[in-house]
Amino acid sequence: MTAAERLSRTAVVVLAVAAGAAIANDYALQPAVGAIAVSMDATTARIAQAVAAAFAGYLAGLVLLVPLADRVSARTLLSAQLAALAGCLALAAASSTPAMLTVSLVLVGAATTVAAQSSAIVGRLAPPENRGAQLGTVSAGISAGLLLSRFVGGTLSDLVGWRGALLCLAVLLVACAALVVAVVPRSSPRAPTPYLAALLGLPRLLRQHAMLRRATATGMLWFFSFNLVWVALAVELAEPPFSLSPSAIGLYGLVGALGLVVTRVAGQLADRFGSARVIAVSLAVTAASALVLTLTLGQPVPTALALATFDAGCFAAQVANQSRVVALDPARSGSLNAAYLTLYYAAGAVGAGIAGAIVTAGGWPAATLTAAVATAGGTLLSRASRR
Repeated sequence: MTAAERLSRTAVVVLAVAAGAAIANDYALQPAVGAIAVSMDATTARIAQAVAAAFAGYLAGLVLLVPLADRVSARTLLSAQLAALAGCLALAAASSTPAMLTVSLVLVGAATTVAAQSSAIVGRLAPPENRGAQLGTVSAGISAGLLLSRFVGGTLSDLVGWRGALLCLAVLLVACAALVVAVVPRSSPRAPTPYLAALLGLPRLLRQHAMLRRATATGMLWFFSFNLVWVALAVELAEPPFSLSPSAIGLYGLVGALGLVVTRVAGQLADRFGSARVIAVSLAVTAASALVLTLTLGQPVPTALALATFDAGCFAAQVANQSRVVALDPARSGSLNAAYLTLYYAAGAVGAGIAGAIVTAGGWPAATLTAAVATAGGTLLSRASRR
């Protein structure tokens, strides 16, 4: 890495903003599932499945696009993909059937891997002593995208309809692409293997690195839980006796603002005390919060507080976990991130995809208790990693 390739503080912030704006599109339509169902004369469960298709697209993008972060200039890669994401959102806004929406959101999900690419780029270019802190900044941007996505998506859906909401988000992404071109330096990454060999070698990375396997398994457990709880919440609140509007459901997304604070702090603590300890504590908080959520739905203030600590635990664990993943080999951070995040988001897609069925079959407690068990398992796995 040359001096010209070093990321300035402004560039890191822009990458954080771009990552958050991109990843938000995997979640922005969740509060509007009821409104979309009405507009397409479909069931809420069917539209929830269509919205969850973005995670399937994200998985494909992780495998096919994230390794490009080791091979293509950061400025070129991110600006082009942000522009492509804006086009995919416009295509989704034009959808007239659940099937068309599903296909469009698969493409949207693939393009939102800008978030994972940003983390990989920072992991490669950051100095080792500040890697956790800089990854924490990008993770704060991703967390902001996750948290604000439901509120912004729900509010825009009420104001201009869900189609108009997607078009507004597309305009934001075009602006982010322009910022990336303006402040992110050109770089000349030198990947140790050709692109196709890197794709075929992703399973080999998991076989080679025991730490990568443990980190991946731990991440899968909490991201499964995170998506299960949030999609189940949207489905439950959209139905009687609550029957909340998209914007009212989206308001719950704001309560996770605590996650924006803890992400950077978690990165600094991981630099100082080690990742495994931060992960174990974070997931213990997450499991306890899921148990509390079992009892509080229908009481807005206790539910909001429990959701805040639930999100904070998930985000803090993710920062520490990604820090130890990219530290295995910073020059191959894109491939390592792809191997880790592919399975991570596969678990998240499963959580989002089955949330509606779990709520229908067992109610809200079935979703929260499942999340509590999964995150408690992640805590035990992280403690085993320390030993």
